[in-house]
Amino acid sequence: MATRAITGTATAARFDVAAFIDERAIGAREILTLVVVSVVLFLDGFDMYFVGKIVPAIAAGLGGTSVDMQPVLTYAQVGMLAGAIIMPPLADKIGRKPVLALCLFVFGSLSLWAAFATSFEMLAWLRGISGIFFSAMLPVGLALLSESTPKRRRALFMSIALVCFSGGNLASGAMTAWWLEEIGWEGFFIAGGVVPLAAILLLLLIPESVAFRVNRDAKDPEIPRVLRRMNKGLMLKGDELFQMGDQAAVEKAGPLAMFGKRFRVQTALLWCICFFSLGNIALLSSWLAAFMFELANMPIETFALYMIYGYFGGATGTLAMGWLMDRMNPYWIIAGYFVVDAIAIASIGYVPPGAAVMMVTALIVWNFCQVGGQTGINNLATLGYPPEMRSSGIGWAGAVGRFGGIVFTWAGGLALVYALSLQEIMLIAAMPALAIAVLITLLGIYNKGRIGGAAMDAPPRG
Repeated sequence: MATRAITGTATAARFDVAAFIDERAIGAREILTLVVVSVVLFLDGFDMYFVGKIVPAIAAGLGGTSVDMQPVLTYAQVGMLAGAIIMPPLADKIGRKPVLALCLFVFGSLSLWAAFATSFEMLAWLRGISGIFFSAMLPVGLALLSESTPKRRRALFMSIALVCFSGGNLASGAMTAWWLEEIGWEGFFIAGGVVPLAAILLLLLIPESVAFRVNRDAKDPEIPRVLRRMNKGLMLKGDELFQMGDQAAVEKAGPLAMFGKRFRVQTALLWCICFFSLGNIALLSSWLAAFMFELANMPIETFALYMIYGYFGGATGTLAMGWLMDRMNPYWIIAGYFVVDAIAIASIGYVPPGAAVMMVTALIVWNFCQVGGQTGINNLATLGYPPEMRSSGIGWAGAVGRFGGIVFTWAGGLALVYALSLQEIMLIAAMPALAIAVLITLLGIYNKGRIGGAAMDAPPRG
């Protein structure tokens, strides 16, 4: 863990904080961090996805039709793109916790304001600005969790947190199925505002990432104090040089290092993957309820009830992905998920609306593969970059995905304008999943089956 190194005439102990974290047993500190991050991601999942489930209801409440919601859905994606570019690098500079607190405060406040929107334009602007902040919650939260968890349980812990992110999606589905008529569309925005504001207090329960502290300033006097709180028996002499792993190989160019020789192929492939994956998620989460309502005459509440079963498929797919990624070649697993995902998406368009069992089965398989597959992609993006650019690596890949969300969400509105059939729409929506399977396979070949493998095999710089 600590080694001796000569610097001029002085002898100093190099202390590997990454090894210290990896050698720890899972304890109360790690479990509490998992719980708090999971709650934060649950709220993020609720705010990110509830609007798509009640598009027809919001449109009717504002005196229009589902097509009139296209600016609202598109502006949200634009905001998420901006947030994914701006906020994660901020988290790499000032810390994970301050950025999470800022995001909870702003998107919670704007959600409350949106409950009193009186026009599509007003709601579009509020959702667009909110998107800047709730899009950052996932990459920053995962960065904090991954840096606080021993490597042997990292993928599993992140998968559990992502299940809770999906749980927020599930909660909004349950509210739609059972309480839409009672609380109206405004009630969703009120719930999506009050709870995040209250949740800010939870961040006081967990510490800042020690990996962030080391990479920001290895001489930070708080580092030894944090390490002693983590292990009361730890003996430090006071002359330690703290580092994360092989510090000689650490990139010093900040976020731009992901475009350097060491990471550029991985970055390019991840960006393409996220463009198709998050774009397709945005398309279906924003418009699928409206497609079923407008093209299959399925009531909002009925489809929301069917989707509740689908979300359990997503939770199972997420946990299965985390378990499998710790044991098998992750790239072939993720590629397989997306091949089946394409089949499930296409099948949704051909299931008769009255065939409840067939529809629920298709939705379960789709969610299992889409949510579980996206979990795998998130894990690849999180673990494929070192801590000094981790939030930026995840966030900027997500930003490209949000650009995909803008394109795909805009295209979803056009599908209604041009009166495409449900079968045609779902066949088109299945194509990106096949593209993802191919790209994941190429990334696996490049990285030799290891997460960040090719990048990590590169010789140290300088």
